[in-house]
Amino acid sequence: MDIINNTFVKEFILLGLTGYPKLEIIFFALILIMYVVILIGNGVLIIVSIFDSRLHTPMYFFLGNLSFLDICYTSSSVPSTLVSLITKKRNISFSGCAVQMFFGFAMGSTECLLLGMMAFDRYVAICNPLRYPIIMSKVVYVLMASVSWLSGGINSIVQTSLAMRLPFCGNNVINHFLCEILAVLKLACDDISLNIATLAMSNMAFLVLPLLVIFSSYMFILYTILRMNSATGRRKAFSTCSAHLTVVIIFFGTIFFMYAKPKPQYLLGKDSLQAMEGLVSMFYGVVTPMLNPIIYSLRNKDVKAAVKYLLSWKAVNQ
Repeated sequence: MDIINNTFVKEFILLGLTGYPKLEIIFFALILIMYVVILIGNGVLIIVSIFDSRLHTPMYFFLGNLSFLDICYTSSSVPSTLVSLITKKRNISFSGCAVQMFFGFAMGSTECLLLGMMAFDRYVAICNPLRYPIIMSKVVYVLMASVSWLSGGINSIVQTSLAMRLPFCGNNVINHFLCEILAVLKLACDDISLNIATLAMSNMAFLVLPLLVIFSSYMFILYTILRMNSATGRRKAFSTCSAHLTVVIIFFGTIFFMYAKPKPQYLLGKDSLQAMEGLVSMFYGVVTPMLNPIIYSLRNKDVKAAVKYLLSWKAVNQ
């Protein structure tokens, strides 16, 4: 079959909340507010982690990467969603859909790996504090972050290429807010077994393995905390663990709901299921990036002190 000659789709129509105009207005306001919070919260974290030398540690390096990723993640989809909601313009070009899919999948894959790297960093810091500067040297943590970004990009290139080369035979209505990969696969008029197989392998590498690292790290951390004699040390360590685990549960839980068990083509055609997955997709795509700086850093005394220091420094220079 000549795939190119059988793919007549030049653009896609994103249904979103078509048919619910009042709900669209509420949704627009909520997403806009959360997007502004994302930009401000994550932007502040990036700035203080760069300009305050006291935050030049592996933990804040990873948090800075996570904040930059969250800004890129949301900026690849939220602005177009807001425009669609306010102007009622539902169409997106074929190439635009591919770009949106690539960035969404790349950022999601990278964040999974970064969360695993951060759990390992906390494990070394709490369980092997004396060896922490040696194990988590600058070369090591920069390499860990670089591997996360590179792996996420490669994974997204593979998944996006396989999805967008499928023939769609004129079927271009996506029951979703975004060009999300499962929603696009639903439109294909060809066998998607290869896509399902590669998604399953991607799940193992970018969902299961990071979760195993996180689970193993926190088992050792919990064991170490329970052996601590200092009540203050235990409370501080538990606070760090609970913050990280909260984001992990929200992020991985929603992703597992959507990707851990790729559905056969006949199930992908269920409109009600597709609409529900669209709302879940927006949840982990907007709510989690908004919570990350709050849970991880903006409640952190070091970050608060760094923000106050930078503000006072700016005020003095003015």
